[in-house]
Amino acid sequence: MRNKFNQVPKLKPKQKVGDTASNPAVVQQIAAKLQQGLALHNTGQLEQAKTTYEEILKLNSNHYDSIQLLGAIATQTRQWTKALDLYARALTLNSQNAVVFYNQGIALEELKRLEEALASYNKAIELKQDYADAYLNRGNVLQELMRLNEALQSFEQCIEYKHDFAEAHYNRGNVLNKLKHLDESLLSYEQAIKYKNEYFEAYIGLGNALKKLKRLEESLVSYDKALELGCAYAEIYSNRGIVLRELNRLDEALQSYDTAIELNHDFVDAFYNRGNVLYELKRLDEALTSYDRAIELKPDYEYLFGTMLHTKMSLCDWQESEINVKELSLRITEGKKSSPSFPVLALIDSLSVQRKASEIWINDKNPFNSSFGLIPKRQRKNKIRIGYYSADFREHPVSYLIAELFELHGKRNFELIAFYSGPADSSNLHKRVASAFDRFIDIRLKGDGEVAQLSRDLGIDIAIDLTGITGNNRVGVFSYRVAPIQLSYIGYLGTMGSAYYDYLIADKTIIPMESQQYYKEKIVYLPSYQVNDSKREIADKIFTRADLNLPERGFVFCCFNNNYKITPSTFDGWMRILTAVPESVLFLYVDNKRAEANLKLEAEKRGINKTRLVFGARIGRSEYLARYRAADLFLDTLPYNAGTTASDALWAGLPVLTCMGESFASRVAASLLNAIELPELITTTQEQYETTAIELATNPTKLKDIKDKLERNRLTTALFDTPRFTKHIEAAYTQMYERYQADLPLDHIYIED
Repeated sequence: MRNKFNQVPKLKPKQKVGDTASNPAVVQQIAAKLQQGLALHNTGQLEQAKTTYEEILKLNSNHYDSIQLLGAIATQTRQWTKALDLYARALTLNSQNAVVFYNQGIALEELKRLEEALASYNKAIELKQDYADAYLNRGNVLQELMRLNEALQSFEQCIEYKHDFAEAHYNRGNVLNKLKHLDESLLSYEQAIKYKNEYFEAYIGLGNALKKLKRLEESLVSYDKALELGCAYAEIYSNRGIVLRELNRLDEALQSYDTAIELNHDFVDAFYNRGNVLYELKRLDEALTSYDRAIELKPDYEYLFGTMLHTKMSLCDWQESEINVKELSLRITEGKKSSPSFPVLALIDSLSVQRKASEIWINDKNPFNSSFGLIPKRQRKNKIRIGYYSADFREHPVSYLIAELFELHGKRNFELIAFYSGPADSSNLHKRVASAFDRFIDIRLKGDGEVAQLSRDLGIDIAIDLTGITGNNRVGVFSYRVAPIQLSYIGYLGTMGSAYYDYLIADKTIIPMESQQYYKEKIVYLPSYQVNDSKREIADKIFTRADLNLPERGFVFCCFNNNYKITPSTFDGWMRILTAVPESVLFLYVDNKRAEANLKLEAEKRGINKTRLVFGARIGRSEYLARYRAADLFLDTLPYNAGTTASDALWAGLPVLTCMGESFASRVAASLLNAIELPELITTTQEQYETTAIELATNPTKLKDIKDKLERNRLTTALFDTPRFTKHIEAAYTQMYERYQADLPLDHIYIED
């Protein structure tokens, strides 16, 4: 919101140019009427004042004051074209009146004739150098023309002539906010409030700036103060909702969005953000309803189409799925802001489309920010200072994989600093991860710029983003460039789409040489991509089939991937497999009843009795791993493979069958299987995938051979050899650092076993 200060200044008689009345009685009558008109005008009796000025013009058609004052009334009553006609007439009589140029500027601004309005304000200032009001409105026009630095200068000139002008401080804050000078904008909003204590718009601006700076509790106080002042704007409740969501106070965020919608039934932003909160609350049906409402209001609302599709996939609601996915692919190819890039990974197995989606998202949300300038060349140090940035140092699949790496890092050559942006967590895993670092910094309530400056001050040499474009991410931190070397690993399975990420860690299975062109980053090729924690504990509990509602006999296929990864084509294949293997069942994980009901319905559409789908609930981590032992074969999804889930299954001794696609996310399971030396479980076509599944289910000897091989390889091959992986990734970090020290350009890095 921008305060557009468009009040007409207090009026007083000006020089009577062109007063041709020669009769002293008429002159006296005009003077009396003018005083009467001004009295009416200054007390807000505009219609009566207008009548009085018009009576004067009947006595003297060129009476200057009456003409310009009628223009002022037209401005006050928003009759912009009429006002301009009157000002033009006045200026033919006297072109030296700053007030007329000022008022003319207001009318031109309202008619969106911005360049002309700017010229009019400039003329007013030329005639009256200390004209604070003109500087203010001039700044507003420059702001609207996106000439932000000039606007800032205009507001500062306004303040120079009128230091307690609250509106000027407020508008200066708005420009500084747009220029991303957030700390300075805070000071301006505070000055505005100092000079105008109940200035609710300034409290809103203050809240917005504090929100961007991640000073969330303070932001909430500012919004609440605006509400206390009687400002019941839907936008405030919507912004409160954003802050409350970031504070993980989801129920309160939902209530705030509901209030915003009560105040504005057509508030698209509120419907969209409300849907996001409902999604996080696992109230997916309601989230979809909220997204649908947003789409009704604005079909092309930014990123909503893909978000809605992702929600439908989480519900296993595949109505018009094929049509929608094709439409999404087309929109992304055309450069439209159609989806956050993460949902695309599970919907479209195309490297070119995935790269385009990432570029659209990151260039819109977190473009490169040059405000801190280049990082000066750093001298070589005894220890390479590594910064790991993540929202997932907690009970999360990323930490399930990576915890041991932090413990094994060579402290003689590396210093480790963690930057944590996730929710509050008191789990043992969080404590384990935190204790492995030399320093563990909570950045949840720090702004992106603040974290970037802190990182630079700490002298981070290599910054690793372990979250990427997923929940609670802090990509904005990396946009400032926090370290001379920046890379992405494990959190986001694809290109980040921005040149400020220098490297992406992978292996030759995940990114073949011919695919490098689809990645903005240079590729760091490790012998094996995915780190694993060899300390993960499997419960001693032996699950019986009865414990898990599985039939007493028959082959058990399973997949515990997230619901959104199950596509109609993957499910088609699974149902064909069940058809070919009598008495077999498919053991799945779902996190909502609607998904379970939809999958049962989809099975019956394909001629499979719904009882052949068995659903497992969420259970404790060690028991979850033990549960895999009740299954016979894990069936992977395409285009988004199992990652942590595949590692879990293999660690528990369960073979994983995958079909390898084109994209990064569709080749992860193949990478794991190569690392554990089970390439016979990697297929490259749907037909081969189904044939292999059926063969393993109907040939017990072949399946046993694979299980025996898995058991032999589990602790002797690369996949779960965390010390070996640590050596490889440290070698990669060292090569990156040496290239930097030698002033060599970025290039792909190859680490040999």
